Amino acid sequence: MLCQASARPLTGYKRPIYFTPFELVMLNANYSQKGILFAKPPPENQDFFITAFLDDLRSSLSATLTHFYLLAARLATRKEENPPSYVIYIDPENSPGVKFVHATVEVTFSDILTSTDVPLVVHSLFDLNDAINHDGHTLPSLSIQVIELTDGIFIGGSVNHLVADGTSFWHFMAAWSEIFRSKDENAYLISRPPIFKGSDTIINLPFTYHDQFISRSEKPQVKERFFHFTSVAVSKLKAKANEECSMQNISSLQAVSALLWRCVTRVRHQPGNSETICRLVISNRRRMNPPLSDDYFGSPVGSVSGTATVEDLMAHGLGWAALRIHEAVTNHDDIAVKKFVDSWCRNPVVYKPNALFHPNTTHIGSSPRFDMYGCEFGLGKAVAARSGFVNKADGKMTRYPGREGGGSMDVEVCLLPEYMMALECDEEFIIALKIN
Repeated sequence: MLCQASARPLTGYKRPIYFTPFELVMLNANYSQKGILFAKPPPENQDFFITAFLDDLRSSLSATLTHFYLLAARLATRKEENPPSYVIYIDPENSPGVKFVHATVEVTFSDILTSTDVPLVVHSLFDLNDAINHDGHTLPSLSIQVIELTDGIFIGGSVNHLVADGTSFWHFMAAWSEIFRSKDENAYLISRPPIFKGSDTIINLPFTYHDQFISRSEKPQVKERFFHFTSVAVSKLKAKANEECSMQNISSLQAVSALLWRCVTRVRHQPGNSETICRLVISNRRRMNPPLSDDYFGSPVGSVSGTATVEDLMAHGLGWAALRIHEAVTNHDDIAVKKFVDSWCRNPVVYKPNALFHPNTTHIGSSPRFDMYGCEFGLGKAVAARSGFVNKADGKMTRYPGREGGGSMDVEVCLLPEYMMALECDEEFIIALKIN
């Protein structure tokens, strides 16, 4: 079913929102899929009824869409012949709503959490597995699936990555949780209202019809596993990286990323003189001058890369690798962002899916700074967070906060089966995981 926004936007009017280059390059990427798993209240809890819970979810979702109305809208393309013009944008006037699905599966949350590999059933917990962002012309920008397990409830969202990045998606989820817990369907105040802006200029793409740039790809058969880094392990990796570099500027994220880069490169057995890349997806909000607010709703993401030859990466330590990543992140400033925008506007391109995942790349996305476990829906703290089937490839890593907090981190690792088997035996990786 479609869940409609309960009212028009609270402020302003429904003007078109035009995409930036950061978003338009991702027209061929899949929707982003993230969700959280809760334990179902025990049978003796006489206050919990699934039908009432679903009704509360729907009504609070509708109220949330009053604030996040772009999620209820569809994409649109405006084409003109004289002069030639091809513009893709969000059309808030075309707002059929978001999709809301409820289903049941005969699976326990223990089946999901104790499996060595991420079980295939997790992929079925999400909707729109085959959708790419351009499909948002006809498909919902957001689909919510509420899956009732034997002893758990999973709330998963599939969101058009042109409309929202991870920062925006978890902002929406936090607001939905806030309204749900307030039990106020007419909640016109939330703690963090979204800010809508879009591109300052209308970008005209060099196309006449969508077949000129649309590309779909087969999904590789990779193993998916979750690895947990305790807060102590993360702190020690950060300290080690900084000590080896005689500095204090390397962050926890950079240190853990460096470990992943080194270990994945090692198990791939690439030639020593070949180039290996560690690519991090990064938000441009705070990189711009003036910076955008964290409440800016959109997908202003880019990527930065640390590069090295395999021989150099293996010959040096964790700190050397972390410094390559640190320098790439530090150099990604307002000048670098504007340089990308200027270059792209002179020669607009839409990435093909296979170009996003080079075989010698460790590609790291999402963030343990997203407050996933702060999103509660009357069920207490979630027991786990998971992602869906899409945007996976050999070398794709996804970071999550550890459930216990305190700087702990979970990393979803996707590798070809032979590389995953080798990673399990990698000494540097095993030592880091065992730190408590």
